[in-house]
Amino acid sequence: MNHLKVSVIPIMLLLSITGINATSAGNIAALLQATSAHENDQPDTMRLAQHLPPTFGSAKATTDQLTRAYLVPQRIVWQRGNIQQQDVLLREGTGQPDMAGMPTCLMQTADNDTATLILDYGRELHGGLKLVIGSCNAASTAVRIRFGESVGECCADADGGQNRKGYATNDHATRDAIYIVPRYGQLEVGSSGFRFVRIDLLDRNRRLQLKEATAILRFRDIPYVGSFHSSDARLDSIWLTGAYTVHLCMQEYLWDGIKRDRAVWLGDMHPEVQTVMSVFGQNEVVPRSLDLAIAQYPLPRWLNGMSSYSLWYLIIHHDWYMRGADRKLLERHRPYIMGLIDKIDPLVEVDGTEYLEGRSGQGWRFLDWPSSPNIKGVEAGYRALITWAMQSAEEICQVLGDEQHAAKCRDIASRMSRKVMADNGLQQARALKMLAGLEQPSGEFSSKGFSTFYGYYMLEALAKAGCYEQAMDIISEYWGAMLDLGATTFWEDFDLRWLENAGRIDELVPAGKVDVHREYGGYCYLSYRHSFCHGWASGPTAWLSRYVLGVEVKEPGCRKLVITPHLGRLKWAEGTFPTPLGAVSIRHERRPDGSVKSTVKAPKGISYRLEKGE
Repeated sequence: MNHLKVSVIPIMLLLSITGINATSAGNIAALLQATSAHENDQPDTMRLAQHLPPTFGSAKATTDQLTRAYLVPQRIVWQRGNIQQQDVLLREGTGQPDMAGMPTCLMQTADNDTATLILDYGRELHGGLKLVIGSCNAASTAVRIRFGESVGECCADADGGQNRKGYATNDHATRDAIYIVPRYGQLEVGSSGFRFVRIDLLDRNRRLQLKEATAILRFRDIPYVGSFHSSDARLDSIWLTGAYTVHLCMQEYLWDGIKRDRAVWLGDMHPEVQTVMSVFGQNEVVPRSLDLAIAQYPLPRWLNGMSSYSLWYLIIHHDWYMRGADRKLLERHRPYIMGLIDKIDPLVEVDGTEYLEGRSGQGWRFLDWPSSPNIKGVEAGYRALITWAMQSAEEICQVLGDEQHAAKCRDIASRMSRKVMADNGLQQARALKMLAGLEQPSGEFSSKGFSTFYGYYMLEALAKAGCYEQAMDIISEYWGAMLDLGATTFWEDFDLRWLENAGRIDELVPAGKVDVHREYGGYCYLSYRHSFCHGWASGPTAWLSRYVLGVEVKEPGCRKLVITPHLGRLKWAEGTFPTPLGAVSIRHERRPDGSVKSTVKAPKGISYRLEKGE
């Protein structure tokens, strides 16, 4: 057994989600200080507390701009041992211990047993656990607390970071630990992603009164400005699940996942940024995360140590500017952007041979994990990514008035086009080639071989080919299958083959069924290390807003839009699309004759052209 034994450490954590009842340090510091000098760019999490108690004098402290809320369990999944009045834990409480004899859940142990509860909070969340304790027949009592994104995970042991099948992990966040709880006191523990909590009373001959066991949700209290509803409830659920997945990842920075790695990864960020823009608009977490990234990985290093993630950085800047016209961010990053272009330029030969990962040919050309064994396919996709990034960088340079670097980007892209490689059967590479204009768009994609990360680019390629209904079918089949297994957020990876004889993640897996969390995953996410809330998996949210509602941004800041509905098999679809000037409201309905009636309401300052849809 490889859990941690720790002392009581209170944590500052999180509020309500619709439907839940909610009672290189120098570089980083310098850049964030420079960031806060821009009036509109000051990060929320860097604001100074305005009213510290006078005893602190002139001391400065920053406030936690994220919000915390307390959520009662929705149900008790499983219990073992002598436990009475456990339903008390499903009621709202005061958060305050009392000695007045109020009802409590009584957990008792004898000489040779334990008492165990598994609690379900209804959906994935980021935060921790607050226990309110009543009486106990000892001054201190040991409980083991395990967090899980699945029921199976909260029943597994941590393996000390060895990444072994069947084990959970304490990497990146403590998820399995022993705590000493106080009589008539409170204990707040944890800061991670979870839905389930297992509590084991370990000490023998103990009587512990547990008054409350509430989850602490820590999140950004921001409105869902974007929305999507249609005649297909499954697509609606997928849109909202993707939105919520990214919302949870919007912590102080835009994390890849809330269990692990809880870090800013530039490639992961691109689909996340698309979802942020489609749901929340221009949220400060994006520029703040870009600022952090270049402070952590100054040139000549690649961002996150991977050249492909530096390429995604350029594409993110292009897309963020087109949506929000954030010229200040571009100006702040100008030296890095131009320096990155200068770094790439000599690494691409006249004949299109590239050496971004070194001349030995042994570098890491990373697209996504599932594609990694297909080395030839990865190289083809990686080359297309370079081309796409240079196309995006050229437009950035033009906005910044740097024609010299814009010409350099055009030249790099031209050189790359002289050596276009076959995709070797890799759908990820095929999608990138189509998006970079290196291959004629087509519908040659299937849900087999999809990944939650690059699935977004396969959907984009299908849209480019005009295969909207096919893309919606894949969304429903592939992302919907995670919902069918009990998911409330989208996963780091998924394969439709995992459905065979699969048990649900929100139940103890019955004998004869497969625990998908335990049995699957690979690379750095083997078994219960596998993140079940990963922002790169949110692509359908952005895709449905972009192509079914049909909003195409034609001018930076969304001042000019083209709206072309693509209902496919849907009878109707409606929603809102965030812009810096306010949300655009859109509704499309299919008439009896098959034509589409569209109604659009746009804020002042936005002009739009409505195109005939399908």
